[in-house]
Amino acid sequence: MILETDRLILTPIVENDLNKLHAIFTDSYVRRYLCDGQIWSLDPVEEMIEQNEQLFGEKKFGLWFIERKNDREVIGFVGLWYFFEEPQPQLVYALLPKAIKKGYATEASTKILEYGFDGLGLDYLVASCDRPNIESCKLAARLGMRQVEERIVNENPILFFRIDK
Repeated sequence: MILETDRLILTPIVENDLNKLHAIFTDSYVRRYLCDGQIWSLDPVEEMIEQNEQLFGEKKFGLWFIERKNDREVIGFVGLWYFFEEPQPQLVYALLPKAIKKGYATEASTKILEYGFDGLGLDYLVASCDRPNIESCKLAARLGMRQVEERIVNENPILFFRIDK
């Protein structure tokens, strides 16, 4: 399922995208919070893509690459994913440094929220971010999400946000 916004094309991540997704996960800016600073090998990224294809097949959601329409460059990813043993999928987003502060994360995330509510019929969605990841927390607030909880996960303070349909 391909989704579009004014400036972006969101394309589901598939098996052939291993190297593109790995490049995002190994970027120092992205992995600082999303991977707790660890550098991932290809294996966990390959497993993630397999899970992604399964999720799209069963639930009609997962992770999409964020591509700019004007040059078709992949600048990050966005989607709905299961984290922390939560029953509800969480909004997740990651942009490469060259694409931040341009409104792309807000635009892509808004489209995913719309898809979750209107396309999937979800009643609410959640997101989480490391407390020190101020920009990510600000994005959740810009999307209309409200902070509902703070937990320590793997010795890191994690803020949880929620938005109702």
